[in-house]
Amino acid sequence: MEVRPWTSFVLSILSITAFITALLNSGVILVILITKRLHLPANYLICSLAVTDLLVAILVMPLSILYIAMDQWPLSFVLCEAWLSIDMTCCTCSILHLCAIALDRYWAITKALAYAHKRTSKWVFIIITAVWTISTLITMPPLFWRHHNDSNNVNEEASENVSGRCFIKHDHVFYTIYSTFGAFYIPLALILILYYRIFITARTLYYKRKEPGSQMEIRTPEGRRNLRCCFNDTTCQPELSMLDTEIKKLNIVNQKVNERIQICASRERRAAGVLGLILGAFILCWLPFFVRELLVGFKVVQCSSQKSVVPHILTWLGYTNSLINPILYTSFNDDFKQAFGQLLRCKSANG
Repeated sequence: MEVRPWTSFVLSILSITAFITALLNSGVILVILITKRLHLPANYLICSLAVTDLLVAILVMPLSILYIAMDQWPLSFVLCEAWLSIDMTCCTCSILHLCAIALDRYWAITKALAYAHKRTSKWVFIIITAVWTISTLITMPPLFWRHHNDSNNVNEEASENVSGRCFIKHDHVFYTIYSTFGAFYIPLALILILYYRIFITARTLYYKRKEPGSQMEIRTPEGRRNLRCCFNDTTCQPELSMLDTEIKKLNIVNQKVNERIQICASRERRAAGVLGLILGAFILCWLPFFVRELLVGFKVVQCSSQKSVVPHILTWLGYTNSLINPILYTSFNDDFKQAFGQLLRCKSANG
């Protein structure tokens, strides 16, 4: 079979994408495992997300590249079913991990003291188990009714596989609604609500810190006294030298407070930018795919022919989210950047 030049170029891009996805997610897993200061419950969620995205890179992407390269499904019907199930489960699990991370951050900000005691490794393990369980419940049902069809339907499905087609069937409208809403639309709505609440809460805390105190106090050997009282009441005025010293201290404190306000403002702008990038990447990567899935399920649009590239484009656009996740969730974290730097320096020294 002759491979056209543009096909070779596309296959090269897809292969590079799969390799970089596997490399980045492996790096995230490695730095979390070997860096003690990253052994935190919040980072365990990011590690689990990286494991899921790594599975997409090594189990799903290569077979998709093979499918595109051969222009047909070259393997057996059983492997087709297995590949589709792994694809749906891992991609759904990746999306639900983003939802779990958003929920964890929301609780950490809005219920800081109470959640700090609850946010343990055991709690994170429960969340990860729930994510995988929900993903399995969303993606596994088609396997049951496919294997309970009569012999004629089985032969028909097998003949479709012989003809070189391996795709998600949309023969159950209820399941299409169940799977698309469970895997994307409900998590999307929850992520949007949570990150909006996180942004509002962070901004509210910032403005509360920015508001000046109603009164300035100084500490003298006789205790804490109101500065205004010390100027108006001769019986409570400290000695002039001591007052000058305390005023200088207050000026230094004010300067430090202003510096912290500027740092908080900078961090708030950066956090808002990171939230925007996370949401933008997630929506850009997965919304087109799930819109098409819903439209095809409702027969609004016809399922594309075997030669159509649209399903492959939309599917790989979703896969790209597994490449973007390790970049967005680690590159804006100073601890991760230092850990990656140390890892690269160690490799350079050993090399």
